Amino acid sequence: MAEGEKLIPINIEEEMKSAYIDYSMSVIVSRALPDVRDGLKPVHRRVLYGMYELGVLSNRSYKKSARIVGEVLGKYHPHGDSSVYDTMVRMAQEWSMRYMLVDGQGNFGSVDGDSPAAMRYTEARMRKISEDMLADIDKETVDTQLNFDDSLNEPVVMPTRIPNLLVNGASGIAVGMATNMAPHNLSEVIDGTVAYIDDHDIEIDELMQHIKAPDFPTGGIIYGYDGVREAFKTGRGRVVMRAKSSLEEVNGKECIIVTEIPYQVNKADMIKKTADLINDKKIEGISLIRDESDRHGMRIVYQLKRDAIPNIVLNTLFKHTALQSSFSVNNIALVKGRPEMLNLKDIIYHFVEHRHEVVVRRTEFELKKAEDRAHILEGLIIASDNIDEVIALIRSSNNAEEARQKLIDRFELSELQARAIVEMRLRQLTGLEQDKLRAEYDEIIETIKDLKDILARKERRMQVIKDELLEVKEKYGDGRRSTIEYAGGDLSIEDMIPDERVIITISHAGYIKRTSLNEYKRQNRGGVGQKGSNTRNEDFLEYLFSGTNHQYMLFFTQKGKCFWMRVYEIPEGSKSSKGRAIQNLINIEQDDRVKAFICTQDLKDEEYVNNHFVIMATKKGQVKKTSLEQYSRPRTNGINAITIKEDDELLEAKLTTGDSQVMLAVKSGKAIRFEEGKTRPMGRNASGVRGITLADDNDEVVGMISVDDMESNILVVSENGYGKRSSLEDYRITNRGGKGVKTISITEKTGNLVAIKNVTDDDDLMIINKSGIAIRLEVSDLRVMGRATQGVRLINLKGKDSIAAVAKVLHEEDEIEVEDIEDVENPDNAGEALDGTDIVQDDSEE
Repeated sequence: MAEGEKLIPINIEEEMKSAYIDYSMSVIVSRALPDVRDGLKPVHRRVLYGMYELGVLSNRSYKKSARIVGEVLGKYHPHGDSSVYDTMVRMAQEWSMRYMLVDGQGNFGSVDGDSPAAMRYTEARMRKISEDMLADIDKETVDTQLNFDDSLNEPVVMPTRIPNLLVNGASGIAVGMATNMAPHNLSEVIDGTVAYIDDHDIEIDELMQHIKAPDFPTGGIIYGYDGVREAFKTGRGRVVMRAKSSLEEVNGKECIIVTEIPYQVNKADMIKKTADLINDKKIEGISLIRDESDRHGMRIVYQLKRDAIPNIVLNTLFKHTALQSSFSVNNIALVKGRPEMLNLKDIIYHFVEHRHEVVVRRTEFELKKAEDRAHILEGLIIASDNIDEVIALIRSSNNAEEARQKLIDRFELSELQARAIVEMRLRQLTGLEQDKLRAEYDEIIETIKDLKDILARKERRMQVIKDELLEVKEKYGDGRRSTIEYAGGDLSIEDMIPDERVIITISHAGYIKRTSLNEYKRQNRGGVGQKGSNTRNEDFLEYLFSGTNHQYMLFFTQKGKCFWMRVYEIPEGSKSSKGRAIQNLINIEQDDRVKAFICTQDLKDEEYVNNHFVIMATKKGQVKKTSLEQYSRPRTNGINAITIKEDDELLEAKLTTGDSQVMLAVKSGKAIRFEEGKTRPMGRNASGVRGITLADDNDEVVGMISVDDMESNILVVSENGYGKRSSLEDYRITNRGGKGVKTISITEKTGNLVAIKNVTDDDDLMIINKSGIAIRLEVSDLRVMGRATQGVRLINLKGKDSIAAVAKVLHEEDEIEVEDIEDVENPDNAGEALDGTDIVQDDSEE
C-alpha cells in the first residue's frame, strides 16, 4: 500500500444499494423520462439546442448530420454518437413523430424498418416548429446548468410554446419504471389548453370534448374508446389501433386495400408474418399479398380467393396480424425532477404553469431592457435640449473620463447616461434625429407601462399565453389523421359485418348467393320482369327469401337433415351472378338437396329457443312439430331433423310459436287449414303425423304456410303464371289429415299449383321463373277473388317457361326502389320466418 493511503471497510450490501440507487436516479432524471414542461428527454433537448447554437435554423441551409452530432457530443451529450444520431433521425421521420422537429435531407430510413444512411451522408436543419420550442430562450426565460465539463451552459428545459409532451408523446424505459405517451393532434391540444386557461376547474370529461383521442402519425383507426377514456382519466390505458382498409376490385379480383397501418408497426415485418400465417393455413382466403406503396402513399393489397368473404378475412387479419395492435399508455414524466403518473388535466396544468413562468421571466427581462433604454434616452434628450452647453463641456475637457464627470455634475446624470452622451454621433444632433429620440422614448414608456401591467395582473398573463397558443395553432394546426370508432372493442365477427337486408337465392342445381335488396326494383303487374340471375344451362332459381346478415340460417334437406349457418357466411353476389355451390358451404351428402330453410334470431337465447317451434311438411302430406331448442346445437356434419319414410322427402319447414294455424296446399289445387295445436311437439328423430290426405299417387304437397294474422289473404300461384288472392275465411278450419278444399281451379291453361302464400296489401310479390327472369309486383294490385276461380295472369311467360319460385317482401308506399325490409316485429306470426318471407320450391319437373 502506498504511503499515506489507508483502507476504509465498507459493507458491500450498503454500497451496492447506494450505487444502484444513484445509477437508477441518473437514468430516470437524466436519460429516459421526458420533462412534463417541454416533453423532451435530455438528448432531444441537447440536439435541438446544439442545432440552435450552430445556427441551422429552418430558413438556413442544411448542414451535415455528422457536423450537428459532433456539436452535440462535444458540447453537451457525452455518450455514443449513435444515440445522438438515432434521436435526430427519429425527430425527422414522419411516421415516428406527429409533428417533426428536424427537417432531414437524404435517407432517414423507412416505415419498413430500413436503416437511415450514415450521418456523413445525410443533412439536417431545424423545422419552424422547433424554433417555436426555443422561442425566447435568449431572454433568460429558463434556468441553465453547466455541461458535463463545466465549460458551457445548457438549458434545463425549453421555453416551448408547443405543448410537446401531449403533441408528440414520448417513450422510454428507465429503471423500475417506463413511460409510453401517445401523440395527439396539435389543434385539439391547444383547444383543450385554452379551455383549461378559461376555466381551471374544468373536468377531464369536458377536456375530452376538445382532445378527443390520440392522433397517430401513421393515421389508422382508434378502435374502441374505453382505453382512451381510461388513459385520459388515470394516465394508464390501452388504446386499440387498427389499419384503415377498403374493398376494391383489382383486375376482376376482390382485394382488401390497406392504406394506413397502426403506429410503430413495421410494414415489411407485418407483411412477412402475414405471408407465413397464410402458408401455415392459419389465415384462409388470401391468394396474394402485394406491397404497392410508393412516394404517393401506402398501399398494401391482399388479393382474396374467389370464395372468400372479405369481412371475415379482414377480421382474421385483425386478429392474427399487426393490422390490429394496441398502444399501452403510461403517462410518467418528470415533475420538478421526480417521476409522476399524470392524467390529461395534470399534463395541461404543468404546461400552462411552465408557460406562465416563461411569460413572467420574459416580461421581466423585456421590462429591464426597456427601462435601461428609457434611462439612456432620458439622458440623450437632456443632452439634445442643452446641446450647445454639452458641446462646450466636452470640448473643454481633456479626456472622455473628465467629460463624463462634468456632464454628471452639471445635469445630474447617471454614469450610463453620461457615457451614452459622450459616445453620441454628430448626426444625432439633427432636428430629425431629436424627434426620433422623443418618439422612441414615448413608445418605450408605453411599453414599460404595458409590461408592468402584464406583471401586475395574472389574467393578462393568461391572455398572453392563450394568444400565443392560438397563433401556434394557426401556424401548425392540422386535421386529425387517426379516426375514432367509438363503438369498437373486443367484438365478434358479425359485429364487423353490417346487418343489412339481403335477398338469398338458391338455384335448382344448388347455387346460393346473397344480394343486397335494393338491387331489385318493383314493376307493375303483367310486366316481363328483369334478369334475376345468370344460371347455368338447364338450371333455374328455385328458392328466394329475404333476411338480414346477422340472422342464423337452418338448412333442411330432403333426407331430413338440418345444417346451421350465418347469413353473412353466404357468399355475396350481384343480382346477375351465379352464386356458389351449396355443397361447398355445408357438408351435405352427394345425393341430398336442401329443400327448406329457416331464418332465426339468436340460437343461444334460451327463452327464444324454448318458445319457438319448427313445423315441417313432407311431399306425401306428413307434418311434424319440434322445439327450436332441439336445433340450437347443430354439428358440422348436420343433425337429424325428421325421419323420412321411403318414397317421401322433406318439403317445407317453418318457424312458429305454437299458436298459429297451418295450411297445406297440394299440386291438384286443394288446400287444408288446421290448428297447429293439433300437432304435438316430437323429438328430432320422429317421422311426424298425417297433415293432408292426397288425391292420388301423383299428387303431392307444394307448400305449407303458417297463419297468425287472421286479416291476411291467401295467395296461390300456378306454374303457368296465373295467381289469385282469396280471403282466409274461405278456407274453413278442419281436422288435420283431411282432403282439404279447392283453392284454385286447375286447367291446362293455368297448370298445376306451385305456391301458396299468406299476404296483405303491404306485401310485394317476387316471382322468378326457370329462365331466371324476376318480377316484383304489389299484392295490392290483385283484387280478392273467390276460392275456386282460376285467377289472373301475374307474369307473361315466353314459350315453355314456367314459374320456379315465389316469395313476398314488405314494401313502402311510393318508393321506386325498395331500400329496406322491416322485420316482422311480432314473433307470433307463426306462418313464416321472422323476416316476413316464405320460401317456395317447384317440383313439377320431378
